Amino acid sequence: MVLVHGAWHGAWCWSALQAELDSRGIASLAVDLPGHGASIEPLGDLYGDAEHVAKVIDGITGPVVLVGHSYGGAVITEASTLTKEPARIAHLVYLTAFVPDVGESVIGLANTLPAATTTLASAMVIGDGDSTINPDLAHASFYGQCDPAATPANVARLCAQPFVTFTQTVRSPGWASIESTYVRCTNDEAIHISHQDVMAGRCTSVTTLETDHSPFASKPAETADIIGDIIGEIVRRTKLGLV
Repeated sequence: MVLVHGAWHGAWCWSALQAELDSRGIASLAVDLPGHGASIEPLGDLYGDAEHVAKVIDGITGPVVLVGHSYGGAVITEASTLTKEPARIAHLVYLTAFVPDVGESVIGLANTLPAATTTLASAMVIGDGDSTINPDLAHASFYGQCDPAATPANVARLCAQPFVTFTQTVRSPGWASIESTYVRCTNDEAIHISHQDVMAGRCTSVTTLETDHSPFASKPAETADIIGDIIGEIVRRTKLGLV
């Protein structure tokens, strides 16, 4: 399983979920997109992020469940078609994430969705070619139901996000040919639930968590259960020769 973080974050955000996955015997690899987390590469764009994830997938063996959070949904949508063996991508999981179609960007898709207001709209600070998050609004935007004691450390790790990553269009949407699950988060203050509902309609199946924008931290056990069920079904169908 490969975990792809969203904008402003890094692989660090998956730690609680990975602990839950470990306890279930599910191996996972959390990726730092270029310029994020522990990456020493420069910040890039959507295409570079997708190519980075595709290379990670090409470096591991066996079937892959690809999980994308928030902006990471656009990354896995593109990356899933760039691997050397796309057939190894067994499932896409959109964790309160963007699900763009061919020719759509994150912003372009968002602009087509019903009018809705979130805290994130006020938290974003637009700079010269990038954006950052107002630390005073980060908890409300991302971590509303997470442990408040963890918020300062999370906020300290947030980094700049190149604006181009939101404006570049998807060239080949993996979800059009790969089975997918959308995880709705009803109390999300970054991607409004009405927006999630529209994008969830593009996925094969939909499930719901009553939590904030960071279910990997606020509901790690429940999120791991969802992923575990997906993997269990893939294993069952493989044994039956259905995939």
